[in-house]
Amino acid sequence: MSGVGGDWKASDENLGFAQAVLDATAASGDHYRHGLGMIASENIVSPMVQQVITSDLHGRYAEGLPGKRYYQGCDDFDTIEALGIDLAQRVFNCRYANIQSTSGTVSNIGALKALAKPGDKITAVSTADGGHISHARMGAVGLRGLDLTTYPWDVDRMEPDVDAACAMIREVEPTLALVGQSVFLFPTPLQEMADAAHEVGASVMYDGAHVLGLIAGGQFQDPLREGADVMTGSSHKTFPGPQGGFVLSNSDDGKFQRKLNTAIFPGVCSSYHLHHVAGKVVAFAEFLEYGEAYAKAIVENARAFGSAMAAEGFDVLAEGRGYTASHQILTRHGEHDSGAGAKAAQLLEDAGIITNMNMLPGDTKAMTPSGLRLGVQELTRVGMDVTQMEEVARLYARVLIHNEDPAAVKNDVRALKDEFLIIRYCFNESGVSGYPL
Repeated sequence: MSGVGGDWKASDENLGFAQAVLDATAASGDHYRHGLGMIASENIVSPMVQQVITSDLHGRYAEGLPGKRYYQGCDDFDTIEALGIDLAQRVFNCRYANIQSTSGTVSNIGALKALAKPGDKITAVSTADGGHISHARMGAVGLRGLDLTTYPWDVDRMEPDVDAACAMIREVEPTLALVGQSVFLFPTPLQEMADAAHEVGASVMYDGAHVLGLIAGGQFQDPLREGADVMTGSSHKTFPGPQGGFVLSNSDDGKFQRKLNTAIFPGVCSSYHLHHVAGKVVAFAEFLEYGEAYAKAIVENARAFGSAMAAEGFDVLAEGRGYTASHQILTRHGEHDSGAGAKAAQLLEDAGIITNMNMLPGDTKAMTPSGLRLGVQELTRVGMDVTQMEEVARLYARVLIHNEDPAAVKNDVRALKDEFLIIRYCFNESGVSGYPL
């Protein structure tokens, strides 16, 4: 090709690489547009959020804080971030918010940097019991060189064994007690655990990545009023914004707030993806308007889905507690480490139902677990209610219990989903044109 400003023609090979990505992107969008997205860590962004995250901001920098930048040209973004901080404090009813983090895990690394130093003791939920990988030696906890002890677990209640966990905290005397999970069915017995942690001088960190939208919507628990010194989380699960993270606290200690800020920048972020920050701010505004109703509908749908799956003959965990108080349910499909969860997830994908295999208590191998973790937040976002949850459970049963051909079930999955292509609980509700393809 010729130089800048002249006539040029791209090579077929290089153009083909780009076209292959465009084709795969379109295929992925169709996969979700006509299928049932039920991965508990995902959600859809609104048309207005989509507009912001594809703006010019995607290529800009604004290191620092509003009014204190290392780059020029940030006045408009200062307005955006300052508004976002104010809205975050309103949404989460807290005194401090940092909305710069690029993910929930990055938020965790930053918080761990602020709250503990390498070699310090930390307590957390084991990944085998539903803890997130960032809470483990393989993840952020190991990256920071922390000495990990995991909580005793109550399998029936699907939460830390509160008495044993409190006793362990008092015995271990950690610098930091970390709570929260990736498999998150019920509120953590936080007040009791936080009291034990504070008795031994430990800070308490609550990872609310999966349930932030439920917390903000008043439908789960209130960690910052139950003893958590810091709450971290993701901006794209039950909180339906763009991918990113938050660090939140109710502390009004300026020194502590500065410590958290510097742990994010320059600690773990340089560029912090201004387009996603702006998208979070739009999502905050939408959540203030619609978030309580959305969170309530998610929990109602999850409970209805758990009951419907059990009625179809599935082994749904935590039956004695009504299956869930969050957006998730867990189903067991075979013996421990049998790989039955992976097989079930593939059959469901063949039928247009997108899920993820998941370890359950008793499993030891992440790639051959016995379970599925299923979330309803995305189906709720497009307007499905408890009636559709029963229909979705029947689709699962047709594939996994009655052994129908997934290709035949896929036609009915598409017919159901094609009735729900409008993104709800957001400004400027739109039809197909607003769906993220």
